[in-house]
Amino acid sequence: MIYDVVVIGGGTAGCAAAYTAGKLGLKTLIIEKNIHLGGTITSGLVIPVMRSGNNQINTDFRADLINELHSLGGQTTYQNNPGWFNPELAKIALDNLMRKTNVEVFFDTHIIGVKVENREIKRIKISKEILSVSTDEIDMEEKKLSVSIGARYVIDATGNCEIGKIANCRFLEKKQEFQPVTLRFMMAGIDLKVFSEWLKDYDKDRNVTTVEHIDGHIHLSTAYTWDKDKKWALEPIFNDAVEKGILKRFDTNYFQIFTVPGMPDTIAFNCPRIIDYNNSLEVKNISKALLLARQNIYRYLLFCRKYFPGFENAYISNIADMLGVRVSRRIMGKYIYTIEDLKSGKKFEHPVVISDYPVDVHSNKQNNSTLKTYNEYQLPLECLMSADIDNLFVAGRCLSADYMAQGALRVQSSCFSMGEGVAKYIRTLVQS
Repeated sequence: MIYDVVVIGGGTAGCAAAYTAGKLGLKTLIIEKNIHLGGTITSGLVIPVMRSGNNQINTDFRADLINELHSLGGQTTYQNNPGWFNPELAKIALDNLMRKTNVEVFFDTHIIGVKVENREIKRIKISKEILSVSTDEIDMEEKKLSVSIGARYVIDATGNCEIGKIANCRFLEKKQEFQPVTLRFMMAGIDLKVFSEWLKDYDKDRNVTTVEHIDGHIHLSTAYTWDKDKKWALEPIFNDAVEKGILKRFDTNYFQIFTVPGMPDTIAFNCPRIIDYNNSLEVKNISKALLLARQNIYRYLLFCRKYFPGFENAYISNIADMLGVRVSRRIMGKYIYTIEDLKSGKKFEHPVVISDYPVDVHSNKQNNSTLKTYNEYQLPLECLMSADIDNLFVAGRCLSADYMAQGALRVQSSCFSMGEGVAKYIRTLVQS
């Protein structure tokens, strides 16, 4: 069996790539290590998908996902953003989209090796049934243990660029180029009517706190950080909690909450942000981050019950299955996108992303994060092409970009566009 495209990683970029390839008539396989698709949206509980300007390109997948989720009752347009998704229903919506486009999916499957010859990936071995994805013949002894599947092109959408690593590609990351990781979670059992009325009265800053009634449901958002670049209405509450020992000072470094479509008593937390143990490529660091984060989450539960009206009966209903990693490996591509390219709005012959999302680089130090908006910018296709392997593409946060530029391009909307753009380009290669 021969596939035109094999996508490794079923997260935001990988789903967009696989769906687009299937929709364009390419025979497509997507390999996912978890038991569902969605990556940051589902496993990571990362909502909403942020807006990235009015001139985005390669947005068909996002539009189709919005429509599919809306039909399931798992999507809301709030603050003029249609990207508010229900993470659980997103799992079903993504299954539906792959089925509609005849994309084959392997769940619970891990890559255990690749064979590279003449600057091409010739074989990808996966753990499930000792299966091999290959473009060449397999000797008889190996054939007894595996199945051979042909793949003309491979897209690494693993986030950490795992295929590129196994294939010995070159990378751009440097020591100390880390951002804090986050372990998101949800609380349920909340009286949103009581909480929303208290919140909008307590914080009058509508650039921070908003409450809307949409189709009979309450939607809200608010935030607080320990940075002193603005005055936060919630600051006295957090200070009091620290003084009383309910929270630790580092718990207050970042706090952001939202409602969730289709979950009328639930709030999603974009925190805790872990300011230590941020090397997401080291098992020891990530393990410590997870242990610390779950302790933080329990403290947040006690904090919310005490200080927020409507949270008296709240409980932790879901903790993300994966850390929110903002930066890790970045592949050496045929073009390295720089912060100067972004600032200047440099134009390219083959753009895959057009965005105005700010440079958003989190720091583990107080008053040291970056959130700066520039004019509209473009990302070229060449940043998604491996400089070392001719049939290997990447999509997602592992793109070929410097540290600061990647901080603007790592968001889900841009990852959608990258995956879709790569798939469209591969179609032209298959047809040529």
